[in-house]
Amino acid sequence: MVKKMSEYRADFPILNQQVNDESLVYLDNAATAQKPKAVVEALEHYYYHDNANVHRGVHTLAERATEQFEAVRGKVARFINAPSSQEIVYTKGTTEALNWVAASYGATHVKAGDEIVISYMEHHSNLVPWQQLAQKVGAVLKYIDITAEGELDLASVQQQITDKTAIVALTQASNVLGVINPIEKVAALAHQHGAVMVVDGAQSTPHIKVDVQQMGADFYAFSGHKLMAPTGIGVLWGKSELLAEMPPLEFGGEMIDWVQLQKTTFKAAPWKFEGGTQNIAGVIGLGAAIDYLSAIGMEKIAAHEQQLVKYLLPALLEIPGVTVYGPHDPAKHTGVISFNLDKLHPHDVATALDMEGVAVRAGHHCAQPLMERLNVAATARASLYLYNNLEDAQRLVTSLKATKEFFNHGTV
Repeated sequence: MVKKMSEYRADFPILNQQVNDESLVYLDNAATAQKPKAVVEALEHYYYHDNANVHRGVHTLAERATEQFEAVRGKVARFINAPSSQEIVYTKGTTEALNWVAASYGATHVKAGDEIVISYMEHHSNLVPWQQLAQKVGAVLKYIDITAEGELDLASVQQQITDKTAIVALTQASNVLGVINPIEKVAALAHQHGAVMVVDGAQSTPHIKVDVQQMGADFYAFSGHKLMAPTGIGVLWGKSELLAEMPPLEFGGEMIDWVQLQKTTFKAAPWKFEGGTQNIAGVIGLGAAIDYLSAIGMEKIAAHEQQLVKYLLPALLEIPGVTVYGPHDPAKHTGVISFNLDKLHPHDVATALDMEGVAVRAGHHCAQPLMERLNVAATARASLYLYNNLEDAQRLVTSLKATKEFFNHGTV
C-alpha cells in the first residue's frame, strides 16, 4: 500500500518531544537528518546478532557481517547510478572523501601552473583541500562567481575553466543559497578542456535523485548522516580507471595484498583505501537508510520538499526586515533557506526560535568566503526534509514574526 508523505513522520519518534515547553520543529536537516526506526533497528540487529569484523574470519558471524558490508556497496551504486559497486569507497563522510581526492589523485596529477577551479559557494570541505593542494604543488586556485540572485554565474564558468584547468570541484547543491548547480553543463565544459570533474553531493544526495553518469562526474562524494544513516560513514565514488591511478593514503590491515620486509603490494580499489577496521555498523545503517529512501522514492521526496518551499519562501519574504539569500523563485530552490532578520545577529534569532521549539542553524555554515561574498558575517538557516510538514513551516514563520516583535518591542 502506498503511504502518504505525512505518514512517514511516525517513523521518527525523536520528533515527538517538547523543547522549551513547545513541540519540536526540526529544521536543521542540512546539518544532519533524523534517523527512522528502520535505520536504528538495523543497527540494533547488527549488534545483537551479527557483530564481527569483516574480511577476516571464516566463522558464521564474520561471514554474515562481511556479506552485509559488501552488499551495501551495491545499494549505494544503484542509488547514485554508478556503473560498478567496486567504484564505491567507504569513507568517514564527504570531507574525508574530498580530502582523499585532493591528496591522492590531485597530488599525483596536478602540477605547478595547473588550475583548480571551484566556486564561491563551496563548503570548506570542498575548498580547503584544494587550497592546500594548490599551495603544495604550485597550482592556481580559481573561483567561479555567483549572480546577484545567488546562482552559479555561467559566464564566470566559461571564463574560469581553461585548457590549464586540471580539476573542477563543485557542490551539486549549496548548503547556504539553496540552489542546485548545473553540474552536467559544467562537467561537459571541464571535459572539453581535459579537466576532471569532482562533485560534492552532501546537500543533494539526500533530497534528489542522483545519477553520477548522467551528470558527467568523475568523482562524487556524500555523507551518510545527512540522508538518515549514522554519523561517521560516507562514500567516495570514482571512475574505476581514476581510482586505479590513486595511491592509498592510509596503510594497515586488510588494504594490503602482500607485505614483505621492505616492500608491500596493495589490493585493488575500493579495498586499497579501506585500511583497518571500518565503520561496519555505519555501513549497515547506510544500507538501511538507502532502503528507506528508495522505498519512498527520491522524486516523491523532492516534490514534497518543493511544495513546502513554495509556501515557506514567499512567506518569509513577506516579513518586513527579512533578507533571504539565494534565489527568490521557489522553483530554483532546494529545502535550504538562509535568511537574516533586520539587524539581529543570527545567533540571537536562532536562540529565540529555539525558545519557541524551532531548531534552525545559525553561523557561517562552514562557508566563510561565501559569507564575505554576500557581505554578511553569518545567517540563520532553515532546512527541510521529508518528515517536515506545512505546520512546521508555519511554525517557523509565526515564531520568526514573534522574534521580530520581541526584539523590537520587548513583547510578543
